[in-house]
Amino acid sequence: MIWRLEERQDLPLYQQIIHLIEKQISNGEILPGEKLPPERKLAAYLDVNRSTVVRALDELAASGKVIRTQGSGTRINEGKWGLLDSAKTNWRHYVDSGAFNAANPYLDAIAALKEAYPDEVIDLSAGELPIELTPQIATPSLSWQSFLAEEKSNQSLGYLPLRQAIQKRMFEGTGLWRETGQLLITSGAQQAIFLITQCLLRPGDAVAIEAPSYFYSLPLFQSAGLRIFALPMDEAGANPEALEQLYRKHRIKMVFTNPTFQNPTGNLMTESRRKALVALCAKLQIPIVEDDPFGELHFQPDQKITPLKKLDQENVLYIGSLSKILGSTTRIGWLDGPAAVVNRLAEARQEMDFGLSIFPQVLARFVLESDLFERHLTFLRAELKKRRDLLVEALETYLPGELRYKLPSGGFHLWVELPALSHATARDFNHFLDKKLLVMPGFVFGQKGGVMRLTFARVTEKSAQTAAKRLAEILEAES
Repeated sequence: MIWRLEERQDLPLYQQIIHLIEKQISNGEILPGEKLPPERKLAAYLDVNRSTVVRALDELAASGKVIRTQGSGTRINEGKWGLLDSAKTNWRHYVDSGAFNAANPYLDAIAALKEAYPDEVIDLSAGELPIELTPQIATPSLSWQSFLAEEKSNQSLGYLPLRQAIQKRMFEGTGLWRETGQLLITSGAQQAIFLITQCLLRPGDAVAIEAPSYFYSLPLFQSAGLRIFALPMDEAGANPEALEQLYRKHRIKMVFTNPTFQNPTGNLMTESRRKALVALCAKLQIPIVEDDPFGELHFQPDQKITPLKKLDQENVLYIGSLSKILGSTTRIGWLDGPAAVVNRLAEARQEMDFGLSIFPQVLARFVLESDLFERHLTFLRAELKKRRDLLVEALETYLPGELRYKLPSGGFHLWVELPALSHATARDFNHFLDKKLLVMPGFVFGQKGGVMRLTFARVTEKSAQTAAKRLAEILEAES
């Protein structure tokens, strides 16, 4: 909001302020129920005395256009909306009561810093591949007619040749053979999660989500009216005993887990824990949603990882994605589940957006079937490991013994505990913004205190050193 008075010699300053606020309400720049800046700030914005602002607000309050509450400030009166110049829709009601939550202010601040200071920020927050790590694979030269011809294979479950390519890839990687009728192509993993929460669960249903987890940063669960319960984790992964207690107390209807290089912790669930979790959920008849965007990014690929899906093919809904391998703009994911489930979700998706574009599906199929794809994966794994080591080495140089973390064996993320800020609040992380060091605090993922996720996918030797130096300065200032 830009606060600037019009140059009007015919009106006293306090009346100019009244006119400005009424105009902004009329134009929809300020909505009913919205809070105005504090008196001192408003006076500074408008370059007038505070007493002038107070008189203007008192006049507006007397006319019922604003409500002034001691200790709570001044808000636009929702009851007077439409009584200024003409009838207006009360958009504030719709904005506040919509299903999707407003964006996290901290994430908004990160985005603003990236835009305003692109050459100064050190970005350890973005969980995306930089352009130099995306595949160097030339795509085929296809005509418009060629794409249209492929439409005949673009069924409700998605482009059949792409589903066949994924089917082959899953079998070669895990030994798990899935029929193409059990695979639903989605526009990324989040669409798969959206379809599950909207179509397989009901408002009021209780779900268990690992804590911490990136799932907490998604508004999808709240928009579906679900009750979320934190599922504790340890180094072995999600705790089955805690899950059983949650089930007995809250009747958990579904479990959401990211067992392989978990976001944000980078944790890899052990084989024994995977078996225990799958066995418990089968016993209690609780479906598992297994999100696996990092499964291909093991720094020791010879060590095979068993997906939960392979341990129980009927009770696990498996979500795969290409965005962490091919880049976030790929927007290709898939959901593997019982045929009846994926067909129901396909029907629901068809009603919402009439299916997926053929273009990204054709290109994704070409990349998966390219002889260069394995070479790209080998390069990507090696480069991510190198960048992980650069970041850790820098942290140990500038902050020896001051941080706690477990070295991830794959994926993008390093989960760091800050003993010096063990009782940190969201406000404490503003110091990171002041230093233009962009991190993802634990509260974004549902965990309080001095913990944060550092993404090393975009790290260079120079940026790692700068990041560690800025972090050292922050911790020194806080001590």
